[in-house]
Amino acid sequence: MPFTLPRVRRGLMAAAAAVFVAAAAILAVMIPQPASAASLTRVANFGNNPSSLEMYLYVPDNVAPEPAMVLGIHWCTGSANDFYNGTEWARLADQYGFIVVYPSVTRSSKCWDVASAASLSGTGSDSVGIKSMMDWTIAEYDVDTDRIFSTGISSGAMMTNVMLGVYPEVFEAGAAFSGVPYTCFRTGSTSEWNSECAQGRVNRTPQQWGDEVRATNPGYTGPWPRMQIWHGTNDDVLFYQNFQEQVDQWTNVHGTDQAPELSDTPQANWNRTRYGGTGTQAPVEAISLQGVGHNLMANGMAAKALAFFGLDKPADPSTPDTSPSPSDPVTTPTGGPTGGCSAVIKVVSNWYSGWQANVDVTAGSAAISGWKLTWTWPSGQTISSSWNAGVTSAGSTVTAEDVGWNGSVAAGQTRTSSWGFIGTGTAATPAVTCTPA
Repeated sequence: MPFTLPRVRRGLMAAAAAVFVAAAAILAVMIPQPASAASLTRVANFGNNPSSLEMYLYVPDNVAPEPAMVLGIHWCTGSANDFYNGTEWARLADQYGFIVVYPSVTRSSKCWDVASAASLSGTGSDSVGIKSMMDWTIAEYDVDTDRIFSTGISSGAMMTNVMLGVYPEVFEAGAAFSGVPYTCFRTGSTSEWNSECAQGRVNRTPQQWGDEVRATNPGYTGPWPRMQIWHGTNDDVLFYQNFQEQVDQWTNVHGTDQAPELSDTPQANWNRTRYGGTGTQAPVEAISLQGVGHNLMANGMAAKALAFFGLDKPADPSTPDTSPSPSDPVTTPTGGPTGGCSAVIKVVSNWYSGWQANVDVTAGSAAISGWKLTWTWPSGQTISSSWNAGVTSAGSTVTAEDVGWNGSVAAGQTRTSSWGFIGTGTAATPAVTCTPA
């Protein structure tokens, strides 16, 4: 049943809605969509649906056998179509062969129910409807039930926390962009909005936050889903204090302390911490973005979430990919350049308005501790966004430098997919000059 907001809350929701609408517009401009016969398809009659949600599905043309499944959950005032058009997940599905389920709210606010007892317990409302979408997709497409994930921004990030909190046995991992902890928005009334939580005034101990998840799942002894948490320090809709509260909740659920095993800066103004492990699939990973507001999920962040999920492998099972994720140890190729270093631009995806490339860096006969790459575009190409490198352009000449963690390459080894970019114009692979730093 749709909730009715008290009048005093409607003004707050309207202000938040303006931010969400702006975010949707920015994302839709920034993220190019793939050229593909596959399309976003609505599914009706998918099962128990107490809050009248709509279900949309994206199945790529090259869907893998027993594919992985990702929930892509939209923001307040958004829709499944907005999340599909405004984020990279459909393009990533084309590249890696997984399925994306896009739930969509029909109530007037277009916000997810992350406040009611029914949704927070899995006895009714939105959590039940989304679970029905997942069950339908699992049965219809023989989904690998060990590879089910959720991601979302803002209200969708809050709903991701809810889904992992209510159904830990279902999910391998989640990625929440500008969200709040599971149960933080609980109101005990019919109101959707909780100003205390939104403004960062709900401060519980890690044990108390963890108990919220455990209380919903009494007797559960299976593995808990991993969680990746993103937040901007200047978030004025769901305040930055909610970043640490989420870290407290999921580290406690996983039985780790709040001291990170790894702290680094994968790129400028990004502060990343990992808890319970140091690898790409640590139990909890948190990325704080200095000076960034509520609008996240751009500039390759989805690719980082994909690596955290462990889905950054090719869709074709006949050609398994043994290359590491960008943060993993490098692999040894056969041969390699003598002395110095070399680099290769590899086009991995191409669509009507752009293309994606990854860049491999190989060390010669001696190890390198950093690299600087230069090349010249042949016919007017440009880079619209990049990740894991500092990139500058002067006319047709491009210069790219490592960002610290991906600069070291052992002698004769290759750091595969060390960084990447989105290009405009016709896809090109010009010769690259590599200079060790």
